[in-house]
Parts: sequence; structure tokens; C-alpha cells
Amino acid sequence: MSEFSLIDLERIVAERAKASPEESWTAKLFAAGQEKAAKKLGEEAVETIIAAIQQDRKNLTAESADLLYHLLVVLNIAAVPLQDVLDELQRRTGQSGLQEKASRPTS
Repeated sequence: MSEFSLIDLERIVAERAKASPEESWTAKLFAAGQEKAAKKLGEEAVETIIAAIQQDRKNLTAESADLLYHLLVVLNIAAVPLQDVLDELQRRTGQSGLQEKASRPTS
């Protein structure tokens, strides 16, 4: 199997966003705007949760792929590079998750 990364998917999302909305689901999401894309991301998150709770490995895999794809669409629409998210994850690995959460400002 070839190496495929989220960076590859980010590039594909950016390319497909330039297509006609009649020809590309990605372009259709971009044309509909961030609200529609974010709602779709939320739907995929719920479907991923349901698959996890049901311990349905095959569906969990498929829904996780949908979730990651839609997350990259939302990030791209917001002009947030995936690398920024990866950098934040790397920053957080220097401490335990409990320490990191405790260091966040309370709202």
C-alpha cells in the first residue's frame, strides 16, 4: 500500500475546491460556505461516535475517514493550515493531557 497522509488529503481538498460545484462534492461544500461544511463535520462526528459505541470497526473506519476529510474542508475554508494543527498537537505532547487541559484558560 502506498503512503498516504493527511498532508496529501489537504492538498487534494484544496485542488478540488477549485472545481465546479456540479463536478465536485468538495467544491460544492466550499460554495455552500463554512456553516454548511461545519454542520457536515458535526454530522460525521456523530456518525463516528455511533460506530465507535456500536464497536463496528468497518463503519468506524469509514466514518473516521469522512470525519477527517470534512475537518480538512472546514480548516481549508477557514484558511487554517493542517500544519498549524499538527504543530499544536506536537506542542501538547510535551506534557500530559491532564496538565495541558489544566493550563488552558477557563472561560
